Amino acid sequence: MYVVELNHPAYRGRVGAMYNTLWFSGAIVAAGSARAGLNTGGDYSWRLITWLQALCSGLIMITSLFLPESPRWLYVHNKLEAAKSVLTRYHGNGNPDSPWVKLQLSEYEEALNMDGADKRWWDYRVLFRDRAAVYRLCCNLAVSIFGQWAGNAVLSYFLGAVLDTAGYTGAIEQANITLINYCQQFALAILGACLVDRLGRRPLLIFSFAACTVVWLGMTIASSEFAKSYVGDDSKGDPIYTNQAASKAALALVFIFGAVFSFGITPLQALYPVEVLSFEMRAKGMAFSNLAVNAAGLLNQFAWPVAMDKIAWKTYIIFTIWDLVQVVLIYIYLPETKGRTLEELDEIFAAQNPVKASTLKKVLAVHKDGGVVNLEKV
Repeated sequence: MYVVELNHPAYRGRVGAMYNTLWFSGAIVAAGSARAGLNTGGDYSWRLITWLQALCSGLIMITSLFLPESPRWLYVHNKLEAAKSVLTRYHGNGNPDSPWVKLQLSEYEEALNMDGADKRWWDYRVLFRDRAAVYRLCCNLAVSIFGQWAGNAVLSYFLGAVLDTAGYTGAIEQANITLINYCQQFALAILGACLVDRLGRRPLLIFSFAACTVVWLGMTIASSEFAKSYVGDDSKGDPIYTNQAASKAALALVFIFGAVFSFGITPLQALYPVEVLSFEMRAKGMAFSNLAVNAAGLLNQFAWPVAMDKIAWKTYIIFTIWDLVQVVLIYIYLPETKGRTLEELDEIFAAQNPVKASTLKKVLAVHKDGGVVNLEKV
């Protein structure tokens, strides 16, 4: 929420999308230290990971003291000069008469409620007060939940079980695959974040979830064929499979899933839910988003391990069907937020058809002296 609010409107998409991709930097460090611990052995195998976690948390705690406050928060708390100062420094290159500064202050005046529900911690009525508010909240929750139920949790938290179904059972072998997968996901997530303003939010979400559907269909076929090739156990009690082509195909699909999910969904998991909420709704709406993410995580943590144990590769059929459902819902209901200021989105969600309204282009009209006239449809 903070990243999106503080961003310059021209770069909000890319910078906001980049935020969530940095999750992989921590995942790579964690996977790398865990892989190193396999060779180290002893207490240092877990102490190394703990030390790195403490180091990163400490750096965040120290550097957060130097971060500026959100200009929207300053404005609604009657700190108008402070809000203008932040906008001037970070959005106007030090020029208080910058069109960007004037535009945002003008939008704040029109859109921000100086005595809104965000001032009352107990007042959640703003989330349900009209059709537009409910629509916003539904879009927020949809992306929050969809991002957890695409099947990515199984390939993150229970990748070992997935690799077992494909015949890759060694601890070091699985650790190497995990580390390599995180590295390629990081690269694809950065690429997707850089293209989020060029391609748009809707196309990225639709493409990625559609691709996830195809990948899970492939995983279902490959894993089922691999399971059919079981011929018994060796002298050590380990299962023997003869279809190595299916095993390699399943492994390749693990990497492909990581690529398509990271390219379109990872950058938007943190960006889109914030963009669709008005300022007055934002803090409480994101609390609902976090609640939805954690509720979805309960299913990921407790249901999928049981499913993988009981029905193995047949679990992938569930992901195939559900990802297809998500594609349809995104296409029908989720509006585009590319190229809009956060305040402009108020008009889109107030429209009879927000998805259609979100496709209309706008042009910023500015006087020759730098003053903002209005935003016109083209």
